[in-house]
Amino acid sequence: MIIPQADPQANYRAQQAAIDAAIRRVLDSGQYILGAETRAFETDFAAYIGQSYGVGVANGTDALALALRACGVDAASEVITVAHTAVATIAAICQTGATPVCIDIDPHTLTLDPDQLAAALTPRTRVIVPVHLYGQPADLGAICAFAERHGLYVIEDCAQAHGAVYQNRRVGAWGHLAAFSFYPTKNLGALGDGGMIVCSDPTLHARLLALRQYGWDDQRISQSAGVNSRLDELQAAILRVKLRALDADNARRRARAAQYTARLASTGLILPTPPANVLHAYHLYVVQHANRDHLRAFLAERGIGTALHYPVPAHVQPGYREQVRVVDSLTHTERAAQTVLSLPLYPELSPDAVEQVADALHMWCATQPS
Repeated sequence: MIIPQADPQANYRAQQAAIDAAIRRVLDSGQYILGAETRAFETDFAAYIGQSYGVGVANGTDALALALRACGVDAASEVITVAHTAVATIAAICQTGATPVCIDIDPHTLTLDPDQLAAALTPRTRVIVPVHLYGQPADLGAICAFAERHGLYVIEDCAQAHGAVYQNRRVGAWGHLAAFSFYPTKNLGALGDGGMIVCSDPTLHARLLALRQYGWDDQRISQSAGVNSRLDELQAAILRVKLRALDADNARRRARAAQYTARLASTGLILPTPPANVLHAYHLYVVQHANRDHLRAFLAERGIGTALHYPVPAHVQPGYREQVRVVDSLTHTERAAQTVLSLPLYPELSPDAVEQVADALHMWCATQPS
């Protein structure tokens, strides 16, 4: 592709000298698992989010699954979330044995609609997992208020929202816990897999430390059943470097998103429209059109990469549809799956490249019936 939809290698090249030095520091240290780099990154990232503790784990799916387990979620539990998300959200819930209960999304933000929560509530409900999809914060004020009224945990799925802000606080600082992914294409991406859970409750923190490593206590005796899910020293060192550039990288994402929005306003495409009380992280710039697949093919012919996030809702995917309970109809979820298209967006994307994409979109939109 002349213009890829994402380019994690460009982000490495932009910080190559500092990243290479961090890698060398780890290699020379002789400590490669749960050492000084991981501890420092856990502290730094938790402070950046506005929480007291960070627990580095192997990936974002593990982060969410272990956060759920720390809250006592098990096979007797139900967890309310959405089906318009990366299937990892549903997979993590199913790993605990719990039932994912999917409600519809708000048609404007494409995130969990708080007005649907009451219909999903049962005596088995234990947790709400709002997904800050594409970097767009969910309506955390309404979600957290509902959870407090009903004695529920809130675990934020922040896999796509590093640095996003809701009402002057970063996402990840609102729930009892928050799960992050450091997959290479994320706003804060490793050069491999990685994840983290943040929280401010010392009891939850202690449970997480045990859960990520066999349920061990300080004597390496398994006092509970845990897993092996650890963020390694190399990735922690790389992420420490990248964390320093995250706000600047997000600012570049927002600048390119603003450029798209200005250039595409007259196309007839449905564009992202963040509410005034949020700062979108723009992990993805997602437009919508009923003839999405034809548009995608048109762009591909012109060397413009796109992606579909996500074309098949989790509740109809064969691997999970028998495990998911759906509340009412998921009308907006199913419509979004048929219309969303992620345009090229990453910090190193040039303004000229955005113009090239916008020109192609105008060309295609001009051929569509009004």
